[in-house]
Amino acid sequence: MRINSIYTYFCSALAINTMKARLNLTIEQSLLEEVKLYASRKNTSVSELVEDYFKVITQTKKQSLVDLIRSLPKPDMDENFDWKEEYYKGKMKKYGL
Repeated sequence: MRINSIYTYFCSALAINTMKARLNLTIEQSLLEEVKLYASRKNTSVSELVEDYFKVITQTKKQSLVDLIRSLPKPDMDENFDWKEEYYKGKMKKYGL
């Protein structure tokens, strides 16, 4: 949408040619009218909408932070390890309390 218009502007300004191919789609007439209305409200074309959508679905998905953390190796620690006690021991050692 807006990013695509900016990209198109830079391509035309820098005289970068991108090869385009024609694609025929068959969809319901009522859906086509809705899509045309949506495209006009967004100041874009149906072709740009379809192209942007295809770019989104073909990109490799980035791993979420939660999935990344879950994939990290688990530390080998005793289940009865007292984190609170170790925290206060570290504070006492650091500050001499």
